[in-house]
Amino acid sequence: MTNKNTKKFLSAEEDEIIPLEDNTNFFFSFDLGLATALITAGFSLVSLDRKNLHKAQFIFRRGDGMDEVVDAYWADNLELKARKYFDTLKMLKNRLYSE
Repeated sequence: MTNKNTKKFLSAEEDEIIPLEDNTNFFFSFDLGLATALITAGFSLVSLDRKNLHKAQFIFRRGDGMDEVVDAYWADNLELKARKYFDTLKMLKNRLYSE
C-alpha cells in the first residue's frame, strides 16, 4: 500500500514503488533539456509524473556518473551528439503530449 510519501509507477520490468525522498536510487527533475541530455547520455528514464497540470517530472534511476553529467549540463560543458539529442527531445515531447 502506498502513502502520501511514496509514488507508485509501472516500470518495464515490474510494479515498483518509489519513495519521493529516495534521492540515492532515483533522480527527479522537471527540466526537459536536462532529461533529454540524461537519456542521450545513456541513463534510463523510469517514469513521467504528470500530477502537476503545468509541468511533468522526469524520474531516472541513478547510475554511475550521473552527477557528473548533471553538473556538466548546468555548467554548459556537456558534449553530446546533436542529432541524437534532438531525436531524444522529439521522443520525449511525443511521450509528454500523446498520453
